[in-house]
Amino acid sequence: MTAVIAESAGPAEPAGPVSPAAAPAPGPTGRGRIVLARLLAARWAVVGVVIVLLLFLLAFGGGFLTPWDYATPDYGALRQPPSGTHWFGTNGVGQDVFAQTIRGLQKSLVIGLLVALFSTVLASLVGACAGYFGGWTDRLLMFLVDLMLVFPSFLVITIVSPRLKGAGWLAFVLLLALFNWMITARVVRSMTISLREREFVRAAQFMGVRPLRIISRHILPNVASFLIIDATIAVGGAVMSETALSYFGFGVKAPDVSLGTLLAAGTSEAPVFPWLFYFAAGLLVLFVLAVNLIGDGLRDALDPTSDAARRPRRSRARARARARATKKRTSA
Repeated sequence: MTAVIAESAGPAEPAGPVSPAAAPAPGPTGRGRIVLARLLAARWAVVGVVIVLLLFLLAFGGGFLTPWDYATPDYGALRQPPSGTHWFGTNGVGQDVFAQTIRGLQKSLVIGLLVALFSTVLASLVGACAGYFGGWTDRLLMFLVDLMLVFPSFLVITIVSPRLKGAGWLAFVLLLALFNWMITARVVRSMTISLREREFVRAAQFMGVRPLRIISRHILPNVASFLIIDATIAVGGAVMSETALSYFGFGVKAPDVSLGTLLAAGTSEAPVFPWLFYFAAGLLVLFVLAVNLIGDGLRDALDPTSDAARRPRRSRARARARARATKKRTSA
């Protein structure tokens, strides 16, 4: 009986559309994947990333390549030029310049990263709270920002840093970060003022979500693009600030070294003993240049209106047009 009904019903029709839960659908392209594709399309940004990674590898792994310690002198080789024994030569007391340069690069990179991290976190919190709460909170925080901008930061650091000799270089990092966040906080405040009127923020407020949770879950993620770019550029600025202050004797103290102290020690002897100056100076210039290249690439990748962000789409469209033209010629 069942066979007769099946034969009278005719050929079976194809099954209906499979529900999305049953059929595996291609995963959506996330914003992170789009930004990564744009960043990889920017060749100079990729070059900057490679240079920074190599510098970090050199800073934290280069010490294993040499038997010399940055503080251990070789009294039999004073101011020797680069050789197989001392790759970057030696200084006036016989210390290996390669080991000292690696140690200085490591210290400068760590200081730059920590200063950028602390200043970006402080700027995002102050700017977001000022822009979201408004009123007296906004006035008080912006008065603090304006007051900090009035103080000459370099002069204040040069006065305070000698009093922090016993506190170590972390106190120097906090001192640099304290004067490196005000402009970023102002920009975050203006962006937060426009974001707090958006529908998703209003909906969270009507649902009774606490203000600090709204700031952390809705405000800060929407200004993350700017904060990432600013933090990237701030690393290079912090390294330059540390170098300048250490050059004048207000930064890293002996027996420790940084790129600034190496430049200060080798400046007077650079015309006669160039290896005491130019290796540290070259690494500093290379790092700052690479960081700026990464910052430019991130700016173009995170901004969908930039020409660099539209370039991959245009190149793909041209490739499809060439493929269609080739197909037409072959079919003809």
